[in-house]
Amino acid sequence: MSPVTHFLAGWSVANARPLSRRDRPLVTISGVIPDADGLGMIPDWLTRHSLNCGGEYHHVLFHNIGFGLMMCGWIFLLSRQRWLAALLALGGFHLHLFPDLIGARGPDGYQWPIPYLQPFSDAWQLAWEGQWSLTAWQNFVLTGLLLLPAFWWAWQKGFSPLEMFSTRADQAFVRTLRVRFGNPFQES
Repeated sequence: MSPVTHFLAGWSVANARPLSRRDRPLVTISGVIPDADGLGMIPDWLTRHSLNCGGEYHHVLFHNIGFGLMMCGWIFLLSRQRWLAALLALGGFHLHLFPDLIGARGPDGYQWPIPYLQPFSDAWQLAWEGQWSLTAWQNFVLTGLLLLPAFWWAWQKGFSPLEMFSTRADQAFVRTLRVRFGNPFQES
């Protein structure tokens, strides 16, 4: 899946329960951070694939329960609503794995199996033979569907995923939605 799709899925999990402005980004990141193991593609690109870091480590280092639990521990320590944020982050982490399982086949047909139980065991290498390609229409539809609640919550709650990057941009986006669709707190 696209990192944008994972980001929007993480944002949806972060809005499943009321969280502070500080905790929402932590939970949102839980839906994206497993793809940090794909950064090995950068040295591959720079060396014209002679290192094979992307192929060797993507879906290995951070797509497993060991990393998921470690990430939840860090979120527990960094968040204000510790238990809620950590549990939602664990959900966000698993919500990252599921779309990767169903729709992350590479252009060469490789399915990127998920070694779920690592580093504790190699017993489960999750893969699905019906996995669709990263560029399949289903992934674009999923991204579009995840934009709907993001826009709805921005209009209704007064904050959007932009709050993680710029307060001014977030406020401008919310203001634009409310000018266009009305303020949900004004009586008609």
